[in-house]
Amino acid sequence: MPYNKVIYPFIFICIAALFIFGCTQQQKVQPSEAQTPPQTQSTPQPAQSSPSSTTSVTNNGDSNMQNTQRDAFGYEMDVFQTPSGKNITFHAIKHGSIRVEFDNLEFEIDPVINLNDKKTDYQAFPDADYILVTHEHFDHLDPEAIQALEKQNTEIITNAACAEKLGRGTVMANGDKRVLRENIHLEAVPAYNTTPGREKYHPRGRDNGFILTIDGFRIYIAGDTEDIPEMEGIKNIDVAFLPCNQPFTMTPAQLVHATSMIQPKVVFPYHYGDTSMDELKSLLTNTPSELRIRQYQ
Repeated sequence: MPYNKVIYPFIFICIAALFIFGCTQQQKVQPSEAQTPPQTQSTPQPAQSSPSSTTSVTNNGDSNMQNTQRDAFGYEMDVFQTPSGKNITFHAIKHGSIRVEFDNLEFEIDPVINLNDKKTDYQAFPDADYILVTHEHFDHLDPEAIQALEKQNTEIITNAACAEKLGRGTVMANGDKRVLRENIHLEAVPAYNTTPGREKYHPRGRDNGFILTIDGFRIYIAGDTEDIPEMEGIKNIDVAFLPCNQPFTMTPAQLVHATSMIQPKVVFPYHYGDTSMDELKSLLTNTPSELRIRQYQ
């Protein structure tokens, strides 16, 4: 067979095969929309902030009572840190009664079991290391509550009239100072009425307020008093408890004046009975102190 009759058909077949193979490969490298979706740039989502664990009614009067932190007995509580970073906790028992916890120590201020249909089971509370009693009125001095809180080495600190009624206790008068522990100091300060006609409720020189300094954290417990001039000398207070129930203690306007003299970082109105807290919130709008309202009726 002649050579050209063999080679030419063979060349034709090879060229056709290469052409078909090339077309097939080109189809394989073409991307489809289903295989390569368009790239999108994700937008960071803002972090969700958690609600505060305590109710804080600040200068604008906003409140969120359902977020109030409560202790095992159901009482509202506020936790602060001392300069060294240790926790100090305040429990709002009622009226003039306050429980303070610090470093496994228990402080009870003016503990009273029954008052205005509110009963506190002090038998269930931890034993107190220190009990402070400002004066002898029934809503501040309750021998039964003290007995329920006492242990063998509990120290009761009060004024002369209370110590006489109790038959025991360390007496402090206005201006006295005591070192309770290396980092805990106590000062008794005046608490009295000044408005004419009210002096009989809390005469000058009889009752105490207290400045309790715990690990550098300064607490002013005013007791039953009006906005007395001695408050001008009470400074560097972290937390102040100021009474607000006329005619026995201060009016809302007097409490605002007391706050302006003391300038505490945080002020808790207490012993306030039926006093309107809405009025107090509006009066304290432009003060630097933070207002916290708890159940201290």
